[in-house]
Amino acid sequence: MIGFYNYTVWLTYISMISSVVGISFSMNYDVSGDNKMIIISVDSNLFSGLCDMFDGMVARTKKDRTDEEKSYGIQLDSLCDVVCFGVFPAIIGYCIGATAWWQIAILAFFALAGLIRLAYFNVTEESRQKVETGKRKYYEGVPISVSPLVVALAFCFKNSLSAECFTVLYTLLILVNGVAFIAPVKIKKPGKAGIITLITIGVVVGVLMLVL
Repeated sequence: MIGFYNYTVWLTYISMISSVVGISFSMNYDVSGDNKMIIISVDSNLFSGLCDMFDGMVARTKKDRTDEEKSYGIQLDSLCDVVCFGVFPAIIGYCIGATAWWQIAILAFFALAGLIRLAYFNVTEESRQKVETGKRKYYEGVPISVSPLVVALAFCFKNSLSAECFTVLYTLLILVNGVAFIAPVKIKKPGKAGIITLITIGVVVGVLMLVL
C-alpha cells in the first residue's frame, strides 16, 4: 500500500477517524430531540484536537525519518486538520440549525479560512526547515486546532439559551475564530504549562458536557 504507516503518523490517523465518527453523530442529531448525539460529536472533535497536540511530539521521537517521511507528516497533518478543525465544526453548526444564508456563508468562510491558513503554513514551514532546524517558536495567526475548544466552550451555553439564540452565538464565535485563523499576528507557542492547561480545560469541558 502507498503511504507511510509507522508510529509517527498513528495519532493523525486516529484523529481523522475520530472526526469522521463525530460527523456521523452530528448528522444524525435531531434539533428537537436528545442532546447526546451532538455532545458525542463535539467530544469527538475535542479528542481529535487532543491527538493533534501530541502528533508532532511523537513524530519528533523518530530521529531517522527520511525527508519524504517528514514532508508526508506535514502534509498529512494539514490535510487531516482541514477536515477535523475546518470542515467538522462547520458541519456541527449546520446540524444544530445554523441554516440561514448568512450563517452558511460564515460556516463556509470558517472552513475556507482554515484551508488558507494550513496551505500558508505548509509553504512557509517548508521554507523555514531549509534554513533552520527545530520547531517553530511562534504561530502566525491562531492555530486551526484551537477550534475544537471554541466549539466545546460554545456548547457550555447550549442549555442556557434558546435553540435560535444558541445557533446565532455559535455562528458568531465561528466567525471570530475564522478571522483569527488568517489574522496577521504572531502568537508565541505555549510551553508545557500552557499545553497542560489547554488539555485540562478540554478534558473538563468534554466530561461536563457528557455529565450535564
